[in-house]
Amino acid sequence: MNLIAEQRNKISVSQAMLASKLGWSQSRIANYETLKRTPSLTASREIISALNELGCDCSLDEVFPPSEIKTA
Repeated sequence: MNLIAEQRNKISVSQAMLASKLGWSQSRIANYETLKRTPSLTASREIISALNELGCDCSLDEVFPPSEIKTA
C-alpha cells in the first residue's frame, strides 16, 4: 500500500474526501497512490497539510521519505 493511502486510511478518509479538501480530482489522488504520477514537492506539501487538517499526524518525510543518497 502506498504511504499516502496508508495515512489516509488511518484516519478513515476516502480519496474523494482528500481530493475535495485539496480542490483536486479523486483520480489525481488515485494516480499518486498507484504511483502512476509522482507529486511535485509543492503538491506533496499540500497533501501533508490536507491530511493533517483532516486529523492525521504525519510529516513530509513519513509520507514521502527521502531517497537514500549513496556516496562513492
